[in-house]
Amino acid sequence: MTSGGDAPGMNAAIRAVVRACSYYKVDCVGIYRGYQGMIEGDFTTLTARNVNNIIDKGGTILKTARSTEFRTAEGRKKAYNHLKKEGVDALVLIGGDGTFTGGMIFQKEFDIPCIGIPGTIDNDISGTNYTIGYDTALNTVVEVIDKIRDTASSHNRLFFVEVMGRDAGFLALNSGVGAGAEEILIPEEDMGLERLLESLKRSKRSGKSSSIVVVAEGDKTGKSVFELADYVEENLPEYEVRVSVLGHMQRGGSPSCFDRVLASRLGVKAVELLLDNKKNVMVGLINNRVQTTDLELAIKGNHTINKELLRVSDIMSI
Repeated sequence: MTSGGDAPGMNAAIRAVVRACSYYKVDCVGIYRGYQGMIEGDFTTLTARNVNNIIDKGGTILKTARSTEFRTAEGRKKAYNHLKKEGVDALVLIGGDGTFTGGMIFQKEFDIPCIGIPGTIDNDISGTNYTIGYDTALNTVVEVIDKIRDTASSHNRLFFVEVMGRDAGFLALNSGVGAGAEEILIPEEDMGLERLLESLKRSKRSGKSSSIVVVAEGDKTGKSVFELADYVEENLPEYEVRVSVLGHMQRGGSPSCFDRVLASRLGVKAVELLLDNKKNVMVGLINNRVQTTDLELAIKGNHTINKELLRVSDIMSI
């Protein structure tokens, strides 16, 4: 099943799980719409041929939904009853921390083995260097910022570009460095309004006629990216300020080769772990090796921002 926010490469992970099951002669059942579909018994049998031609597709063929009912004991009991009726005795959960939290609770209550595969564009899961979908989203953001820079340069404008990342700045930091942003605002580092103004003044003095500031949606420098833009325009009237909120375009699109390969490796390993009687772990990629992490650690562990990238960003913005 896939759950939570969709991410490019989820279909590649579904394909890998299904074909690994077929290879090892294990029956595979797909659950539509995550935990809500589990509660409603919305299942389908999946075979190797069912997953033809989906490796290049964005989104998820199994759909995804957020389920408030699964947060209740009654809802989880319904889900369990449907699983037993269908003959399902193990789960592969493709998603992020909310998906894994639900799986961990479910496993404790009903002792159904769960293996997590990290699928989120935020890259905010501990126990893996990269989550499925992150690389694709990163390339999407960089491509869009490159286009925005053309307009910024033509009109001598300052653009604030908001990217996804409510609690984590991985997408903003890496795309900002990759796209040559003058400043990058992320939740992990409170830059402060005065430092931002000083940086923009310095850019102006150095001869820059346009600037790009990448802002993670969870950054606390301003109440919102629009209020931040207004504040800068009031205090630096020499700048003509514009805002672009990239929104859900970051989630879509055909997954990159990296995400397709990552999803394939993690999907196969998830099935092999279940066959090896492992449970309650997430499979991830660390230093290019597929490794496992307890689901609880994957959820609560500290996946930290690369301080070296922050230093590089400061140097590059001169």
